[in-house]
Amino acid sequence: MLLENKHIAIVGGGPGGLTLAKLLQLKGANVKVYERDLDKHARVQGSPLDLHEESGLAALIAAGLLEEFKANYMAGADRELITNPQAEVFFSDHEGKPEENFGHKHFRPEIDRGALRKILLESLAPDTVVWDSHFLSMDAQGDGWELQFKNGTSIYADLVIAADGANSRIRPYVTDIKPFYSGILMLEGNVYDAANKAPNLHRLLAGGKIMAFGNEKNLLIGQKGNGEVGFYASFRADENWAKDSGLNYSDSAAMLAWFRKEYAEWAPVWTELFENSALPFIPRPIYCMPLDQSWEALANVTLLGDAAHVMPPFAGEGVNMAMLDALELCESLTATQYSNLKEAIAAYESNMRKRAAVMAKESLDNGEIMHSENALEAMVGFFEGGAEEH
Repeated sequence: MLLENKHIAIVGGGPGGLTLAKLLQLKGANVKVYERDLDKHARVQGSPLDLHEESGLAALIAAGLLEEFKANYMAGADRELITNPQAEVFFSDHEGKPEENFGHKHFRPEIDRGALRKILLESLAPDTVVWDSHFLSMDAQGDGWELQFKNGTSIYADLVIAADGANSRIRPYVTDIKPFYSGILMLEGNVYDAANKAPNLHRLLAGGKIMAFGNEKNLLIGQKGNGEVGFYASFRADENWAKDSGLNYSDSAAMLAWFRKEYAEWAPVWTELFENSALPFIPRPIYCMPLDQSWEALANVTLLGDAAHVMPPFAGEGVNMAMLDALELCESLTATQYSNLKEAIAAYESNMRKRAAVMAKESLDNGEIMHSENALEAMVGFFEGGAEEH
């Protein structure tokens, strides 16, 4: 096996990195995950994840974790409402969509990020994850790398796999290609105890998701675990808007005033989000890797997930591509047809870039549609066209 007597270092303990660690351990590989969080109790931020049959779920099945997923996913959280700024419902699949439809190609069950991380962590061999390991740099040493971490430790690895996200510090060791700004910014908020703090929206949400479109702006809202609701105000903005806006993201009154001004045509019901959100709000400018990116493969380092192909979230493909990366990279590294690691990595990277480019293009196109003048009509038409397939 190409990985025999090799020490593999995965940098980053998100879904992609942890899935890869599990898959490699099933193949008998010697692997460690180096994660910057202090410990397993660190809060996992972000909206829930919807896993797709041919990618995220396929990786979980290969890892032997489908039953654990079924015991922890949020049944019904994939149900959708589409509204206008006045909260009038133009599309709903709450009545016709089954809660469980595993095996159907269009079923996209949702799971809280923290729940998925817990499933993956508990499936790994003890001490696989090395916490408080904030990667700083690495230097070539022999056929591998010496990695340095912020806590003062260093380790040697024969193979380094970057699973450290959109701002990957390892990516520059592979390629100097950088992401471009999509023109869209998403302002993230989170409401705890939403049933009491945002009761009207909580009732409208009904445990699922809401996409509200109007005036070339969006509100994207979703049920999370533990009674929380996550939301994004999504709009076109300059790349440096987060800094240039002058907003204090930790000032609830200032953020509410901003929303009332910028979303002036929107019904008062939406203000429940801004009145009751945990602080601070988080501005997230949305980036995408070039669709035609290419580089020469190396024998001792590669990339997966956002580190390889960050893309907008408007097709729900980010985590699914990362977990599919993990599945395909494991298959390449443990295959018998490649004569060396560089050949195996090159095959993986070539296929990964091609399929990721297709999904990135879809995500970019969806983002344009969702922030267009006729976004409401276009998205209702899209969902009504696909409703029969679910």
